[in-house]
Amino acid sequence: MARAGAFYIGATCSSSSPLLNQSPVGSLCRSQLKFYSSSTLSATCSLRSSSSTFWKFDEVSVSFPKFDHRKLQSTSRIVVAMAADKTTVLVTGASGRTGSIAFKKLEKRADEFALRGLVRSEESKAKLGGDGIYIGDITKPETLKEAFSGINALIILTSAVPKMKPGFDPSKGGRPEFYYEDGQYPEQVDWLGQKAQIDLAKEAGVKQIVLVGSMGGTDENNPLNSLGDGKILIWKRKSEKYLSESGIPYTIVRAGGLLDKDGGQRELLLGKDDSLLKTETKSLPRADVAEICVQALLHQEAKNKAFDAASKPEGEGTITTDFKAYFSQCTSTF
Repeated sequence: MARAGAFYIGATCSSSSPLLNQSPVGSLCRSQLKFYSSSTLSATCSLRSSSSTFWKFDEVSVSFPKFDHRKLQSTSRIVVAMAADKTTVLVTGASGRTGSIAFKKLEKRADEFALRGLVRSEESKAKLGGDGIYIGDITKPETLKEAFSGINALIILTSAVPKMKPGFDPSKGGRPEFYYEDGQYPEQVDWLGQKAQIDLAKEAGVKQIVLVGSMGGTDENNPLNSLGDGKILIWKRKSEKYLSESGIPYTIVRAGGLLDKDGGQRELLLGKDDSLLKTETKSLPRADVAEICVQALLHQEAKNKAFDAASKPEGEGTITTDFKAYFSQCTSTF
């Protein structure tokens, strides 16, 4: 849960000052509170906590070194009401085609999540919009520390992306050739970059990591590995293994072919070891992958699971809405 949250004074002390009545004050950090008011009044307080379902009420003993103590009792008892802690979640690859959908879905759950996003450029930050967006390069871990500091959960949606070499003419037959930009090869992005994210998340003490990979990783001869000679699925599989052995609760989602179609309109399928690749149902909308990521943070049944994800064609089967049941189908840990 988040280490900090806004809180409000629910009852005044024995001062006539209105500053202590129902005004937003400070932030909570472990067992210490620090207050700030419009007159720069400040105090450090110790807590004796009792809790209710949605709000936490704390009695605090307060001294105000910057305030005229003659107008206050030397020790005054007040009641603080603090909103229940939210999970601080970071989405990396937040400006990507799937990452941006996950980011927007989490934005709509502001009552549950304190959201952060990681992008690579100012342009991507402006395009994504919203608050809590950080700029960093996962191949340069030193640029990531601020974004990862204090997070409770991480959704990894970063991936190397092959580009088609210019000059391909489909009318002449043959196959297009692909390449990766310098510094953006799968080994650097899908292995070392994801490893860096996992390490930083572990350092931050996260409670769960959701990692989105791809089906096909059980076959080293999968055609995707030949694109740009990047061996992308091999490096993805290596980072997945690293996560599964990290000691951090995890969910590994190996998505099938990604469709740019509306989510929430299909029956979602769950498999393992690329079994779905042998069927006719081996793709799913990006929006459904994003929803699986969000739901994984909300269901205990998703923890320490690794599975392939696909969907039935729209109009066939029953639309998936019960994600507890969906995750419960999975028995595979890698």
